Amino acid sequence: MIEHRPRRILLVDDDANLLVVLAEQLRDDGYDVATARDGQEALRRLEAGWPDLILLDLMMPRIDGLALARRIKAEADLPIIVLSAIDTADSKARLLDEVAEDYVAKPYHYPELRARIQRVLRRLGDRIPRQSLVLGPNLTLDLHRRAATVAGAEVQLTPTESRLLQTLAANLGEVVTTETLLARGWAETEEADASYVWVSIRRLRQKVEVEPGKPVHLLTVRGVGYRLVASRDDA
Repeated sequence: MIEHRPRRILLVDDDANLLVVLAEQLRDDGYDVATARDGQEALRRLEAGWPDLILLDLMMPRIDGLALARRIKAEADLPIIVLSAIDTADSKARLLDEVAEDYVAKPYHYPELRARIQRVLRRLGDRIPRQSLVLGPNLTLDLHRRAATVAGAEVQLTPTESRLLQTLAANLGEVVTTETLLARGWAETEEADASYVWVSIRRLRQKVEVEPGKPVHLLTVRGVGYRLVASRDDA
């Protein structure tokens, strides 16, 4: 089931005034906001629990934003929006390719930032499960690490594969339409079509099913979409 609780945002910036103002703006919009003034404080916050999204400045003392983002992404596929005064095309492209879901230049315009937050969270869909999801003796999903254990061997998942499985896992046993999966996986790809889902599901089966030609977990519901199911016997 999808959780109907306030989305949690961790705001990391060494500008004390920005922390106060932006945190208040976000709380007024219904978000649960935690703040940190540098990378080390952010890591302590993360030890207490994972947020749904991180707003992250780049230029900070002790641990800079890029180093922090890399450490976070090594542990969990948490969405990151960079909020920075560094506004160059090369910097944006590098960060978006490596660690960030979006990039907003300072000084920010709050309605634009709010829209970008909503878009990233909408694309993310349901919150990534933090606990391992055991679907059978030969399949365990660890979506927070973008990994699966298949017949005792760990395999890595791409960000898109992780998002698709995340959506399916949030609706375990229920049919998720191809259109929903397309929206979750490729929200910002203008020319995406259903074939993107078909190809990705086929690749996912190659990774997570013991016998991809005879799937027992990732099932097709013809003409509608897909179901992720648990099985006592997935040999």
